[in-house]
Amino acid sequence: MIRTALVLMLSATPALATQEYILPTLFDVARVAADDVLNIRADPNASAPIIGTLAPDATRIEVVQERQGWARVNTGEGSGWVSARYLDYRVDVWEEDRLPEGFQCFGTEPFWGVAPQDGALVLTGPDMEDDIRPIQAVLSTGVFRDPTRAVVAEGVTLMATPQQCNDGMSDRLFGLRAQVVIHGDSPRMLSGCCSVQP
Repeated sequence: MIRTALVLMLSATPALATQEYILPTLFDVARVAADDVLNIRADPNASAPIIGTLAPDATRIEVVQERQGWARVNTGEGSGWVSARYLDYRVDVWEEDRLPEGFQCFGTEPFWGVAPQDGALVLTGPDMEDDIRPIQAVLSTGVFRDPTRAVVAEGVTLMATPQQCNDGMSDRLFGLRAQVVIHGDSPRMLSGCCSVQP
């Protein structure tokens, strides 16, 4: 009896330890008829007003929050909710020591943006030319599908951590908070949000 219980516990451990995903991550629309759409609602319930739609073949939809069978996504300048039963998560988003396609961070006061491009971090802003810094390393925690990332580039360190984040200019909600430290004679830190939706 004890031996059987031990065998069952040991055989169940890997399945219990494997996380399907950690938000934010990307999903594809699934199980929606080709002539239909997936409604985006203002609140996480089927009677809430429709504020947008997703095509039946939409892919790489960023989900930043879940609540009782509903998934929060961004649409236009706001965010809304779709039924999670019509979404399938992607397994190719958070790979060890890599940034996903579409990864970008941004902030306000001052306005800034940063995104990887051709092996470099490119910093942008309304009053500056593109500042290109070669990436030296992309670090992750080693936890399966954890979106936490540190990007070390020449003279710049970017930390992206899973946390609800608002850009301060819209009603969109993001799932990654960004801290960017620009090194040099006059070091400075920028704060903002990140997204992985292309």
